[in-house]
Amino acid sequence: MTLQQLLDITIERKASDLHLVVGYPPAIRVNTEIIPIEGAPSLSVAEIESLVIPLLSPTQKSVFTASFELDLGFTYGNKVRFRVNLYREQGFTAAAFRLIPLGVPKLEDLGLPAVAGELANLRQGLVLVTGPTGHGKTTTLAAFINKINQERSEHIITIEDPIEYVYPAGHSIISQREMFLDTKTWGAALRATLREDPDVVLVGEMRDLETISAAITVAETGHLVFATLHTNSAAQSIDRIIDVFPENQQSQIRLQLSSVLEAVISQRLIPTIEPGRVLATEVLLKNPALSELIRSAKTHLIDNLILTSAELGMVSLEGSLTALVKAGRINYEIAQQYSLRPALLAKLLAR
Repeated sequence: MTLQQLLDITIERKASDLHLVVGYPPAIRVNTEIIPIEGAPSLSVAEIESLVIPLLSPTQKSVFTASFELDLGFTYGNKVRFRVNLYREQGFTAAAFRLIPLGVPKLEDLGLPAVAGELANLRQGLVLVTGPTGHGKTTTLAAFINKINQERSEHIITIEDPIEYVYPAGHSIISQREMFLDTKTWGAALRATLREDPDVVLVGEMRDLETISAAITVAETGHLVFATLHTNSAAQSIDRIIDVFPENQQSQIRLQLSSVLEAVISQRLIPTIEPGRVLATEVLLKNPALSELIRSAKTHLIDNLILTSAELGMVSLEGSLTALVKAGRINYEIAQQYSLRPALLAKLLAR
């Protein structure tokens, strides 16, 4: 089968991903299930390389040859975009294609709590969107950026690996920078943003000390920064940021983070009773109590702060799951699987 045929099947089946691995037939992920494409034979080394290598520029070929991993994105006709990760497994080339709609969804259509939309009105600070891979973090960030794009006249700079959503014309200027195409390192790109007259900066992933430190600096200097982390909860996100620094710097980082952190949205895409997925979220918002917990290294109390601050718009993951169960969107067993505190979930559902 040609790559065009495989991509068309991915779109038609409303799959989120397409996988090409030597020794297996091409497979797609529909909701949460991996499904081999019917009638497609197992792929050979030569077949996979003939499908994916033509997508690469000479620079991308060099990067993949040197590092054995590569991210890239491309628009497929006028239908969708695909984010592609090329990697090596057992010495052979493999690929994972993630489908990305061309249109950027609206924040209010994602299923986020209403308070989340207000974060797009911020003028400075750090907003984190966290969660496991494949749970919609990029889509949420894109919705924030496009809301600002449509409502304000700003200079928005994104640093991505690769570029995923492409934004429609709005009131803002959006400079989208892709790793290895427009910049060589995350740290260099972030440091350079301060000389590029930004208002809003999107960091595709805060992945190491250099990136995290630079993102905090950009937020400290009066800019609005959106970023992602691969963490499971708001409290864990704060601990991850602090723990990446040497011990002798952690007190200073707690002070800086307590000042700039505006919100953490930790999210999951949960399989629904009807085939599909729905968003469950934990929302942590800045207030004096949160700032004090971060400064005093008492992040273990953040979960309790969320539970006792519902009137401020904060939402626990278990509270979100409970609402979805009671609304008939997901069943109790699935909610338990995704809950971080099953005992609390059971208590909330018993009310």
